[in-house]
Amino acid sequence: MLTFSIPHVFKALQLLDKEGFVSRATFAKEIHLGEGAVKTLILHLKKAEIVKSTKSGTFLTEKGKKLTNQIKNTVGKECKIKKSSIIQGKHNHAILLKKFSKMIKTGIEQRDYAVLYGSSGCTTMICKNEKLVFPGNERECFPRDIKTKKYIMENLCPDDEDVIIISSSDDPFVAEISAKNSALWTIAMA
Repeated sequence: MLTFSIPHVFKALQLLDKEGFVSRATFAKEIHLGEGAVKTLILHLKKAEIVKSTKSGTFLTEKGKKLTNQIKNTVGKECKIKKSSIIQGKHNHAILLKKFSKMIKTGIEQRDYAVLYGSSGCTTMICKNEKLVFPGNERECFPRDIKTKKYIMENLCPDDEDVIIISSSDDPFVAEISAKNSALWTIAMA
């Protein structure tokens, strides 16, 4: 039985893309897995020809670089967000999906996929006409909280029809991994 899942793989690919070369110890620290799980994760990525390894670390192959570039075209940006009027978690992680608004019904599905990974709550919003609105009723998310809206717009740079998923938790890693799970399931449903 595997002790890692698709959001861990996603975070591992992001780490490899950012750093270029990653040691097992860094993987373990950054993706919160034990040494055995990291070895298994790397083995699976090697079998898929996404990474290669040396004794001192792992790096992306050309196939792996192509895959991560495809992911970056869909998953635009990510950032941490402070607690606000509608984002109530101690730690909040936002992830942007490019042009995915048609895949969002009410945002409940995104919340459910985040909760599977320990999220205490999840907020989904869509960018429409340079405003952030809730799916379904299209009510503006931050009518009085200009500071949070400005922060999101500047850090995620959403365009019309982009989706922002914000997952919350008492633990920063759980907020991040649950947001990634929600985003990946949204992509998979396309």
